[in-house]
Amino acid sequence: MTSATDTAGHAAAATDPHASIYDHGFVRVAAVTLPVALADPAANAERHLEVLRDLHDQQVGIAVFPELSLTGYSLDDLVLQEPLLDAAEQAVLTVLEASEELMPIIVLGAPLRAKDRSRVFNCGVVIHRGQILGIAPKQNLPTYREFYERRWFAPGDDAAGEEVILGGQFAQISPHGIIRVEDVPGLSLFVEVCEDMWVPVPPSAEAALAGATVIANLSGSPITIGRAEDRKLMARSASARGQAAYIYAAAGEGESTTDLAWDGQTFVYECGDLLGESERFPTGVRSTIVDVDLDRIVAERRRQNTFDDNRRTHAASLEKFDGWEETTLFGPWDAPDCWDDSDEDDEEMPEPILLGGRRRAAQARHDARSAATGAELPALRTPPATGPLRRHHDRFPFVPDDPARLAQDCYEAYNIQVAGLVRRLKQIGGDMPGGTRPVIGVSGGLDSTHALIVCARAMDVLGRDRSEILAFTMPGFATTEHTRSNAELLSRAIGASFETIDIRPASTQMFKDMGHPFGEGEPVYDVTFENVQAGMRYDYLFRLANHHGGIVVGTGDLSELALGWCTYGVGDHMSHYGVNAGVPKTLIQHLIRWVISEGIFDAATAEVLRAVLDTEISPELIPTAPGQKAQSTEDSIGPYALHDFALYHLLRRGYGPGKIAYLAHQAWGDAEAGEWPAGYAEDDRRAYDRGEIKHWLTVFTRRFFSNQFKRSALPNAPKVLAGGSLSPRGDWRMPSDAASTAWLAEIERDVPGD
Repeated sequence: MTSATDTAGHAAAATDPHASIYDHGFVRVAAVTLPVALADPAANAERHLEVLRDLHDQQVGIAVFPELSLTGYSLDDLVLQEPLLDAAEQAVLTVLEASEELMPIIVLGAPLRAKDRSRVFNCGVVIHRGQILGIAPKQNLPTYREFYERRWFAPGDDAAGEEVILGGQFAQISPHGIIRVEDVPGLSLFVEVCEDMWVPVPPSAEAALAGATVIANLSGSPITIGRAEDRKLMARSASARGQAAYIYAAAGEGESTTDLAWDGQTFVYECGDLLGESERFPTGVRSTIVDVDLDRIVAERRRQNTFDDNRRTHAASLEKFDGWEETTLFGPWDAPDCWDDSDEDDEEMPEPILLGGRRRAAQARHDARSAATGAELPALRTPPATGPLRRHHDRFPFVPDDPARLAQDCYEAYNIQVAGLVRRLKQIGGDMPGGTRPVIGVSGGLDSTHALIVCARAMDVLGRDRSEILAFTMPGFATTEHTRSNAELLSRAIGASFETIDIRPASTQMFKDMGHPFGEGEPVYDVTFENVQAGMRYDYLFRLANHHGGIVVGTGDLSELALGWCTYGVGDHMSHYGVNAGVPKTLIQHLIRWVISEGIFDAATAEVLRAVLDTEISPELIPTAPGQKAQSTEDSIGPYALHDFALYHLLRRGYGPGKIAYLAHQAWGDAEAGEWPAGYAEDDRRAYDRGEIKHWLTVFTRRFFSNQFKRSALPNAPKVLAGGSLSPRGDWRMPSDAASTAWLAEIERDVPGD
């Protein structure tokens, strides 16, 4: 029977597609350290269960405890005593029986006797819903410096098929077992124990190649100065190379301090990123509880083809891996058993429904297994409501929240852009005074401002005078004095040569020649009206480059390329070399702030840069009547914050719109929650509800698909971010005539709008 809390949670998850992390490719995991009662397995079993009941209420899917957690690690010769081994065996059975009512897959440590009783194995025991899913023996036994494990334990690296005694029965152990969880797609669990992580080729490396996505490490690991960082280095490296999650739990309070000390360190890494860690040297229980993104792990492996190449290289060695029993995290039970069947409340419970592709896929696999075995298996259970994601999630995935990390990213991004332009200029005769000149259109907006300061730094590196930069501002029918003035002030402040070319006469003549109503004085401000001005500017720039022996430096950014917010051909779509094409709109303002803070330019230049940062993003192509709001890019195409969010998760992670919308709601649903990047103005901090997220995600998807033809003809530009680029020669290849039907259908089906 389920509890009232479970009932409410399942009811919410059955009707709200954002109620459960398990519907969006995540699994909640816990790395736990707890006070150990040394050599008292019965007491330790109860302590485990106290923690596990709490983790059950927090919807944790995997709970990992330290090495030999049921007995304590620092037992020395006591671990060979029959009373201790009898009590350890009974403690496993105690947890096993109680686990029938608990959600987490439990990974705990215990010494277990071999079937012939002549050897003892240091084991990680995996328990779920009253079943032993697997027993993983420690494979590498340290017997050096403070360690004496071969004095007590048999190595488990060759113990495949061996049996241990458990409850009067024999249970098979395997150093090569992977547990697959049917109703959590992408979840495959492998267990290694402490020293297994420290050897040159750890068991987890092969396990990852064999398909394990989550690695659990039960560790004793006494603490000495520097060892905590070494552990994290090992785990981070394992998770990054193996494209996996790594859950680590070390022994702590209660272990013997006769000769050693213990810090109870716990942490979780995912693909090289630290998701969370707990306080060290704690008093009492400490848990690192985080949500692991299984979709990310699977997508990274799918995209990084060398991962599978490495698997093929080691195919013979991987044949030893066998699948342990499969399990289902939420069941399986018949659908009526999902609900509290007490008579206290006769209100009809909501019908569980399949929401999203993951539930449909899990159910399809479940049905196929049922058909293959000829057995009618119970229905899969609806995942419980879990509350918000327990992991750091950036509002701006291209912009780190941590000020130090942001500064480092800005340093690298700016210098990548500068280095790219320097190399191109060197190649075409721009490596000496009087050589090929950068020609740039400056508008007083963010993109052209940043491109100009990249040009300035490039000239410094080349040893050329900044006056050889040819900067032009080309006011049109809607250019304001504010932006025109900023363009001139900035150009002169950095020492560039500056000219103004009024494009209105030439544009008007073109309107007349083509029969456009504006050529006869009618206020018709259509797309032709806008693109004639954008095209005229770049027509001038290209001819000016011919005339002065220069190259046009492109200013358009990554976000504009994603949305197709550029005029194709001889317009801002084209240049001889683009410096901003790898930088998203949400990062550019931080790059400019970083340039100011680093003092790369003088105070006068910094003052103009601050004025540019305070200017609303606008193409300034449509005239504004007195009292009207000026043309705004984000009013037209939506907030760059949400568009860059969608772009990152599509381009770097390969996520579909259902998951992107869920993550956007987690990141943007509450303006007061979480962190904001350094320097982000208080007045600009806002939230987006699910309706807004759905609307702008639809806009993004339509524009992204319909504008691939522009990206297919991009000029050269350096890749800047690990988040990806849109160059057809680099990160992104896509047919220009692909349909967005499947993506839009997923938005309509899986993304709530209220």
